[in-house]
Amino acid sequence: MEIAFILAGKIIELTLIVLIGYALVKSKLLQSKDSYPLSVIGLYVISPAVMIKAFQIDYTPELLKGLLLSLGMAVFLHVILITLGVVMKKTLKLDPIEHAASIYSNSGNLIIPLVMSMFGEQWVIYATCFIVVQTFLFWTHCRSIICGKGAVPLKNIVKNINIWSIIVGALLFALQIKLPPIITGMLGAVGSFIGPNAMLVAGMLIASIPVKSILSSKRVYLVTFLRLIFVPVCLLFVVKIGGFAHWVENGETIAMISFLATISPAAATVTQMALVYGKNAQKASMIYGVTTMLCVFTMPLIIALYQLFD
Repeated sequence: MEIAFILAGKIIELTLIVLIGYALVKSKLLQSKDSYPLSVIGLYVISPAVMIKAFQIDYTPELLKGLLLSLGMAVFLHVILITLGVVMKKTLKLDPIEHAASIYSNSGNLIIPLVMSMFGEQWVIYATCFIVVQTFLFWTHCRSIICGKGAVPLKNIVKNINIWSIIVGALLFALQIKLPPIITGMLGAVGSFIGPNAMLVAGMLIASIPVKSILSSKRVYLVTFLRLIFVPVCLLFVVKIGGFAHWVENGETIAMISFLATISPAAATVTQMALVYGKNAQKASMIYGVTTMLCVFTMPLIIALYQLFD
């Protein structure tokens, strides 16, 4: 239960930053469109810095086993998520935006700062496995859901700077090449902005959505229930039945990090794709905003339930 309380405190801190972003737009000091440069900085500077810094650790056989467990869980959990998505789409008549938002989480922007705060920087490396699997699926499966048809843009995966940062970090780790302290210090300083930057962007985007539209949309709350409660509870039982926490040393923490990545709000990438491909970006933004605001209550509750089954 202690971890649930720590998680609640960290999410509340990040939520207060969301409110700051919201206030900046509502006070007309900034506009919602001003969040774009912050998004670019987050995607092309902050996130890669975190990824590379995460791999600057000493190799041990236990660490390798933990990474293999994390990668295996990432693949397995995404298979379950995609399967749940198909079932929910058919039974609840979800449209493409609802379908994508219900199964894809905002794991990168939210989980990395939470893992850093709750467990320490040395544990971030285990979160990268989930992120790299999800990033691949964003540009394949998720895009096919939103766009309906068309060739999968594999070049977007190859050119993705976050994929490259993981590749570079992994190579440095495999070869045990240590960057100079001044470089790792810079990476650490830049990486510390990942949480605040993402939450400011979220608040600025939420401010552009009419409150009346949010309150009157029953479908938004249906997807919110699926993303924050139904899907996490289903995965909770899957993780516990699988017994992943007992597979390797420190398996309990590694399994929790992997599970934590699945219970976060709807992915910001779904909103970005909806905007780029001319789909229902307003609905995607509403789902993103509502799930981001309500996760302050649901994530600690889900983690508390997770710990009850230990």
